[in-house]
Amino acid sequence: MTQAGAARRTVLGAAVLAAGTGITGLAAGSASAASGGHGEGGFRDLPYPTVIGHRGASGYRPEHTLGSYQLALDLGADVIEQDLVPTKDGHLVCRHENEIGGTTDVADHPEFAARRTTKSVDGVSVTGWFTEDFTLAELKTLRAKERIPAVRQRNTLYDGQWAVPTFEEVLRWANRESRRRDRQVWLHVETKHPSYFRALGLGLEEPLAKLLRRYGRDRHDSAVFLQSFEPSSIQRLSRLVSAPRVVLLSAAGTRPWDFEQAKDPRTVADLVKPEGLKWIAGFAQGIGPTMDLILPRDAVGKLGAPTTLVKDAHAQGLLLHPYTARNENSFLPADFRKGTDPAAYGDAFAAFRTYFEQGIDGIFTDNPDTGLLAAEAFRPGRRPVNR
Repeated sequence: MTQAGAARRTVLGAAVLAAGTGITGLAAGSASAASGGHGEGGFRDLPYPTVIGHRGASGYRPEHTLGSYQLALDLGADVIEQDLVPTKDGHLVCRHENEIGGTTDVADHPEFAARRTTKSVDGVSVTGWFTEDFTLAELKTLRAKERIPAVRQRNTLYDGQWAVPTFEEVLRWANRESRRRDRQVWLHVETKHPSYFRALGLGLEEPLAKLLRRYGRDRHDSAVFLQSFEPSSIQRLSRLVSAPRVVLLSAAGTRPWDFEQAKDPRTVADLVKPEGLKWIAGFAQGIGPTMDLILPRDAVGKLGAPTTLVKDAHAQGLLLHPYTARNENSFLPADFRKGTDPAAYGDAFAAFRTYFEQGIDGIFTDNPDTGLLAAEAFRPGRRPVNR
């Protein structure tokens, strides 16, 4: 790490400690590092830039399965992401969305055919099967499958290999792997549609905090990040646990759903201004912006000039974990695509290099092995060109 990088991370660490004071709901005592609980420096001890396995290693295995998480860990990911939604009986399970028609074989189960329905989720009409209509026992009869088979046909080889994991199962897995590897396994945990579920009587934050306390991941130096696109969910979590927190940010012209409900006129464009970032820094330690907020794309998908978001966020003591880097042409900026096949790999290393040159602290990627190899050029002894 360069001196500048080390100094900036010291500032970020101080911000975490300051934000962690006075928070209620802490568990007594502490867990050992071998249990996957806490480290002496928390996220400050993570490699920089940090490579986060997006839904595991979802470029190679069906997302949000123990197989995807295990492969991400085996490939060397620094942190592994989970998205949480509830079951009808209140268990937290790992799915990117509560609609599971695209990620499980539920459509092949005639006993659940009548549960196909249409709902409004965060103002969007969605048709399919929803986790909140299934008990955990029912959900466990399903098997996971690849979400985007047209782009990732090879992943379909693994359809049906794994069940939908509960978050508690993931915590147990992470702690087992921490002991086996004699190092902490880090998690990056998102609350999905928290306002929607709270209105159904299935609030996410309280059961999440309970599990974090039970498994020793509730402290400011615990091996977990908590994230959400709804700032109010992060604020709620800040009153329950001290684990580091990240506010996710979508496209500039959008508004978080909790803002829509509260009639808060601010958009993401407002939140990425210095005053918006200062507000976020009052209850979170980082932001997770879409990469387009850092490197905008033009009408044909080519990258434009970088914004000041990295500099502005760091000025408020916030780290940045943007999303999502992927190897396939269909996801890459036009600058890095090769050929016309959307499923073919483009120049992913050039894309990663461009992202890391912006000074980001980490990145979500479906291909953690690619990200890790690219990150090596920016780890100790190396310096991004614009720092």
